[in-house]
Amino acid sequence: QVQLVESGGGLVQAGGSLRLSCAASGRTFSTYVMGWFRQAPGKEREFVSAISWASITYYADSLKGRFTISRDNAKNTVYLQMNSLKPEDTAVYYCAANVAGRLRDRPVEYDYWGQGTQVTVSS
Repeated sequence: QVQLVESGGGLVQAGGSLRLSCAASGRTFSTYVMGWFRQAPGKEREFVSAISWASITYYADSLKGRFTISRDNAKNTVYLQMNSLKPEDTAVYYCAANVAGRLRDRPVEYDYWGQGTQVTVSS
């Protein structure tokens, strides 16, 4: 069983930055692909970014250049640095784990999920 706990969400003005963290349990964290997704009210959950065990990264095209994913395997933690935030980035952000180690962008490909952290960007 893998438990994921996100933190770092909050309220920020447009143009500001936030860094989300996701702490994971599990002795084999370093082998997982970790992903970030987000879900705005009334919308489907959408892919943000993912990172492999070797720190190969994958981003949604619309977010490249503003968001950066990283991981610290020694701390069992994955991060999402979000810069130049826009009101349309407002959503609940979730981290997820693909234990097979596959770099994927569909929610169904991920095995474990955190509870989510709210990010609100005011205009």
